[in-house]
Amino acid sequence: MELQIPLLGKSLCSLPYCDIGHGLAENQEIYDAMLSHIQRSISEEKKPKFEVRAADTKTTDSDLLKNKKVRMLLDLPSSSEALMASFKSKLRSQIKKAEKNGLTVSLGIEDHHILHFYDVYSKNMRDLGSPVHSIKWFREIVAAYQEQCLISVVYENDEPIGGGLIIKSGSEASIPWASTLRERNKLAPNMLLYWSLLAHCADNDVTRFDFGRSTFNEGTYKFKKQWGAKPQLLNWHTFNATSTVTSEKESNAGSPNKLRTIAEHIWRKLPLRITIAIGAAVRPYISL
Repeated sequence: MELQIPLLGKSLCSLPYCDIGHGLAENQEIYDAMLSHIQRSISEEKKPKFEVRAADTKTTDSDLLKNKKVRMLLDLPSSSEALMASFKSKLRSQIKKAEKNGLTVSLGIEDHHILHFYDVYSKNMRDLGSPVHSIKWFREIVAAYQEQCLISVVYENDEPIGGGLIIKSGSEASIPWASTLRERNKLAPNMLLYWSLLAHCADNDVTRFDFGRSTFNEGTYKFKKQWGAKPQLLNWHTFNATSTVTSEKESNAGSPNKLRTIAEHIWRKLPLRITIAIGAAVRPYISL
């Protein structure tokens, strides 16, 4: 995919906004030829870089995964009953806690599901200091994927306090977007949110659930691990016009970007409607 980024020019990304996007080929020779062709185009068309988002299925040593980005994968049984039975008692009690707190959940792809999901998503991303996709983006996803996507919304009374969207591909499903309102997290809406989607997948012939990207052994990693998910190393590389390869770890090395930290702090203070308007304008140019 080609991204035309204002002030920065063109760049190529194997699949923007997704954790996985890499070449598919019958053998290494064909795969290498594909990469060579794209590298030539970078030089000829003056594109600054090309990013490949592959996964490493062989690296499982914890020492080698330390501080690395991984995606968390859970193999699902053939029913939600079997899935629930596989959980540890602590996890089951956390799911029940949400129900005891009076939370309810609704699954679907109707427009009210999109609106309620977006209400939670936009507030959560503002509080995280991150720009949001437009609501049109999610409506287009639902229109394109239809029954191959699903939205779950968690409610306290009639107020949406959690929401997530999964996309299915064959026997696999992934959850690119999920949010809860932090001031309601003590009610455990995230537990009911994920359980509702996992249960649906187990009961509808999905055999593997991708919880998405996390840093090994950090906060979101531990949340996903408690469901039984296993890490798979994300092997992202960026190629430039001189064929130099930079790994994600190398490109992110060094101290945190001070300008980004300041921008995130300011973003959190802005009115929600302003962050939605600005986010809808700039988010398409951010490939993560």
